[in-house]
Amino acid sequence: MNKNIVSTTWLAKSINDPNLITLDATFPAKVPKGLEGKCIKNAQYFDIKNKFSDLEAKFTSTFPSIEQFEKGCRELGIQKDSTIVIYDKTGIYTSPRIWWMFKTIGINNVYILDGGLTKWIADGYNIVNNYNTTIKSSNFKIDLPSIDAIRKHDFIKKHISSENIITVDARSKGRFNNTEEDPRKELKSGHIPNSINIPYTEVLKNGCFKTDTELKLVFKDIIEMNPSELVFSCGSGITACILLLASENIISCKKTIYDGSWTEWATLEGLLK
Repeated sequence: MNKNIVSTTWLAKSINDPNLITLDATFPAKVPKGLEGKCIKNAQYFDIKNKFSDLEAKFTSTFPSIEQFEKGCRELGIQKDSTIVIYDKTGIYTSPRIWWMFKTIGINNVYILDGGLTKWIADGYNIVNNYNTTIKSSNFKIDLPSIDAIRKHDFIKKHISSENIITVDARSKGRFNNTEEDPRKELKSGHIPNSINIPYTEVLKNGCFKTDTELKLVFKDIIEMNPSELVFSCGSGITACILLLASENIISCKKTIYDGSWTEWATLEGLLK
């Protein structure tokens, strides 16, 4: 099993650990009917849209400043030695982005709850009606001098013909191949030249990550290419992180995220309607 994933059984046994920080990363638009406000005991809400994205950036979901990230972590009571578990209300969607964000700032003791809240409920574990608001603020500080896990438009353009640096697109085949409309009405569909398409849904099964054996088949072509770096992309940098996490056990090269993804690429390349 992926070393970055925990089961509902593991979380249930650890739920009262004072060192555990449990975060609900669900986008408001992704909350299933009937689960509004419902959460796992002691969980806090991780507000990626308003507290952990750069609100002044041109593109949505842009990685925040170090200062903004620190402030958000302090409000959640996160310490350097905290064990962090992140989940979505339904399956896997936003949680890998949060996992990647924490990894990027140097926190390694961070995990995804496989299957999210829906699997937690299906496995017979209780939920509560309110998020934990009793957490005391911490003095958390990020010590990294710089962040080397984020790629931007100029990097992608510079290496667009490289055989060693490969861009992998997590969007649907229709959006990649320009056979369906982009959800952002001002943008055309299509893809970055020379990029490879692996829809993020291909690494999931019943709301959980596939086994390593299954994932090796999904990434077979890329494994054979033996790249020095994989840059994962999508629409705005969210589902790209699903692919990155899925590849962790089976591909050992450097892995980064194109934070602006197709939204930035299409905008800067003039692929507008």
